[in-house]
Amino acid sequence: MKIVVCIKQVPDTTVIKINPVTGTLIRDGVPSIMNPDDKGGLEAALQLKDKYGAHVTVITMGPPQADLILREAYAMGADKAILLTGREFGGADTLATSHTIAAALKNLEYDLIIAGRQAIDGDTAQVGPQIAEHLGLPQISYVAGLEVKDGKYIVKKETEEGYQMLEVAGPALLTVLASGFKSRYMSVGGIVEAYKKDVEVWGVEKVDLPVEMLGLKGSGTKVYKSFTKGVKAAGEVYEVDAEQAVDLIVSKLKEKFII
Repeated sequence: MKIVVCIKQVPDTTVIKINPVTGTLIRDGVPSIMNPDDKGGLEAALQLKDKYGAHVTVITMGPPQADLILREAYAMGADKAILLTGREFGGADTLATSHTIAAALKNLEYDLIIAGRQAIDGDTAQVGPQIAEHLGLPQISYVAGLEVKDGKYIVKKETEEGYQMLEVAGPALLTVLASGFKSRYMSVGGIVEAYKKDVEVWGVEKVDLPVEMLGLKGSGTKVYKSFTKGVKAAGEVYEVDAEQAVDLIVSKLKEKFII
């Protein structure tokens, strides 16, 4: 069984800030991490490796420093790592990104492709399904559980009402929820060994697409502005008895024309 996991390096959104004047993300000094849903996807693949001896390849598209999350993937247990990088890929939206990754994946043999449901820096949840469409693969999203039975993948899909149990034959693409797969810890030895392994670096020569479909040129959308919701107004605190509280609430509701 050969599994390819698509991962992405993203800024840690718990500490990120937005420039109030330009509306752009302030990335200076912000640590980068492996996207949480992608990490869940890697864990799902590694669990299949533990049970069935699967071979796990991780691939990411990004700048040279994205090598760090590939080393992290090695430390967790991945067998092969690929960095897809080049100026031609810069400024890509989800469409250009999915075209690029799908074209790169055509260089690999796979029974299953796993991606995170969405990235925390964009929250679009588009790239995984788009890759499946470009490659003509069946796909299942919101995956919270994964097993193999009789050569098919048994998938636990999260829905608004609960869960669905689905069956799909490979090759297929799954987008995974981090909440369904608790990531394993890296050992010190695993981290040391991760930096001894080779990361394959692929450029535009591995992507059989016209340059008009790559990067900014191939992007159908552009981010115009990012902004916060702003700070909520401070609440009012009153120390009154129950009867006064009722009168006060009614008065405030009337002020807002609610009643």
